[in-house]
Amino acid sequence: MADVTETPMTAHHAIAEAEVGMAQETLSAIIDGAIPKGDVLSIAELAGVMAGKRAADLIPLVHPAGLTQLLVNAVPDRAAGAVKIRVETAAIGPTGVEMEAVTAAAVTALTVYDMIREIEPGAVVRSVRLVSSSAGEAEEWRRPGEPIEAQRAPKGARTAGRIIPAPRGGVPFGPGSRRRNP
Repeated sequence: MADVTETPMTAHHAIAEAEVGMAQETLSAIIDGAIPKGDVLSIAELAGVMAGKRAADLIPLVHPAGLTQLLVNAVPDRAAGAVKIRVETAAIGPTGVEMEAVTAAAVTALTVYDMIREIEPGAVVRSVRLVSSSAGEAEEWRRPGEPIEAQRAPKGARTAGRIIPAPRGGVPFGPGSRRRNP
């Protein structure tokens, strides 16, 4: 484990993604709430939040991070034949929050897979990746080719951890999103 005793407290932010590819019939069953194990998206998002908070317990040599934000968003994408997962983490401390974001994305994807594997064991967890990270003003990394507007969850996005308010007069839920009662 790295010694961070002398490392200054800095605001850290990270975004990670993952995807679970599947047949259109399976995706329709998720959207329609017809999966025998229950509400796939809500359960997977909750699993992601739980995992992100426990990254230091799961991965050797990862420092615990006092997360101030952990958003997990799982959205069905018919065009891609997948559930797309996006995680956003933030903390103020001596270490980054990249591993928390990637862990949350991976566990969210694995939970989607677990919930659908009875009907589609050939579903594929893919593209678990860090999209961006930053530490204050000085350090910023962004995956090449990733547009800036894709860096944050859209306003009004259905997320586990926190609901981001919709812009005034805007549509609170985009294509493929499900409306959730407050």
